[in-house]
Amino acid sequence: MSIVSISDGVGSNISEKDLRVLAAQLHVKNMDDKDAEDYLTLLRSLETVLRSIDNAPDYIAPGLLPQKTLEHRKFWKPASEDNPFNGWSHQCDLRSAVPASNLLRGRTVAVKDNIAVGGLPTTVGMPHTLFHQADGYPISPLDAVVVSRILKAGGIIKGASTCESFCASPLSFTSATGPVHNPLLHNYTAGGSSSGSAVLVAAHRLASKRSDSSMGQTVELSIGTDQAGSVRIPASYNGLYGLKPTFGLVPYTGAGSMSPMIDHLGPLAAELEDVAALLEVMAGYDGYDPRMTPETPLIHQVKPYLKLLLQARQEIQSTSRPGHKLRVGLLKESFHMPGVAADIRDIVYQAATRCFKAIGASVVEVSIPMHRQSPAIWTAATRPSMCSYLCEGNPSGYLSFLSPHTQIKWPPSQETYDTLTCNNPAVVNIMLSDKFARESCKAGLEAKAHRLVFALRAAYDSALEHVDILVTPCAPTVAMPHPDPNGPDGRTASILDRLGVAVGLTSNTCPFNITGHPGLNVPCGFSTAKGHPDVPLPVGMQIVASRWADEQLIEAAALFERGREIFQSTVNGSK
Repeated sequence: MSIVSISDGVGSNISEKDLRVLAAQLHVKNMDDKDAEDYLTLLRSLETVLRSIDNAPDYIAPGLLPQKTLEHRKFWKPASEDNPFNGWSHQCDLRSAVPASNLLRGRTVAVKDNIAVGGLPTTVGMPHTLFHQADGYPISPLDAVVVSRILKAGGIIKGASTCESFCASPLSFTSATGPVHNPLLHNYTAGGSSSGSAVLVAAHRLASKRSDSSMGQTVELSIGTDQAGSVRIPASYNGLYGLKPTFGLVPYTGAGSMSPMIDHLGPLAAELEDVAALLEVMAGYDGYDPRMTPETPLIHQVKPYLKLLLQARQEIQSTSRPGHKLRVGLLKESFHMPGVAADIRDIVYQAATRCFKAIGASVVEVSIPMHRQSPAIWTAATRPSMCSYLCEGNPSGYLSFLSPHTQIKWPPSQETYDTLTCNNPAVVNIMLSDKFARESCKAGLEAKAHRLVFALRAAYDSALEHVDILVTPCAPTVAMPHPDPNGPDGRTASILDRLGVAVGLTSNTCPFNITGHPGLNVPCGFSTAKGHPDVPLPVGMQIVASRWADEQLIEAAALFERGREIFQSTVNGSK
């Protein structure tokens, strides 16, 4: 460590008493007066350096400045009739003035509201009172890398989609603007935290099928972020494809971090071709994101995911057993994770078995006992330090480009506590967990959890040497009602009343955020909710492939689609 200068202490806010308080927090009870004087000088020197940085002008890298658009960037709050499910946070109409490709030409896209879109507010699902700005939400000075790439590919950014408070909920009732509703059943969850992103695409599909204008303003495609299942869970509840790509394939620059080791950006769409096209546009090294790895392709080396899918489609349609080389592993433990409903277990298991066998694939059960421990490993590997990234806005220790505009008020206050306990108590839990881990947990425990992540990754990798994909249930239930804010017996809902409904929801999705394997939700059937036997609600199947084999995952989903067609025609033909 080097000391760049020694301060004379003039104008310092640090006293010897402050120093001794800090020392006491390190359990130092006795400090010599001369030692205290010298340490105080060193702390005041750091204070001077930090003040100089705080006073310096900020910097936005030229590559992250907002893309030039056809018209001046503006935004607006949607009218209620245009936003019946609360899927929109803000709307806009951004089209590149100089598109570089036609891969997304004319396609409408919504961007989750923790991803920076230049000229638009970024809310992260929070009340504006938690930000430093006194007059509303902060306006983004930059375009996230994926936003720039979508615009350059001819996509039309139609706005920011509602997300859950701090992106810290797998359900859809915590946003500062209120619950996001499932288009199939009002007052039922749409999944989270990419709730609005899923709803706007699902509503678009429903509107096109029914010619229904009551769906409001919708989009064809969307992107979300996924730290434990926040793309895949909403996709499951809405009957969409939702991809969490291989860790490090898609740059995260410009999106709000929960914990760098689990941060992923991914597409949601009704059609596989759209998932492939969005992945192709978004993927590739960006020069800013420390999550990128030596295996991350450069932009010109990104695989042509859409072309590969279209080629696979042709081969699939040209033969009666197109999947005869595909080896499918039903992950035994995943079907018996706590909270997986019996109807979901049966629907996913039977759909995978019947439809993959229908195209000639081999289908076997695969046991990975460590999968049962994976949610605990995810928690121990991330929760102790999550507050540092999610709430304090700190970088990871590696050179990172974090957007300057979304810093919340820190340290928190009683007002912060009251607001979050009302809005999303999961965030208060994250803050308390950080304090507990720092003060009471055994040193090195988080590091041990990281080592167990490598063991878990090796367990999945070993299984994927014998099968091409693993199959698990995605969301463990169909869409459920939003929790009653009044709670049972007419009293105000407690913290556990609100958080308890989410326990175990991500047990089959979060493991692959820490190991980095790509996971895709595939719509595979329908079930019903209590009291609504006439409303079919989607069931999602998650398929997982080896890291950097995202194209194989997409092809496997196409094979499943074909297998479903063959199986259904066989059933219909036998009637």
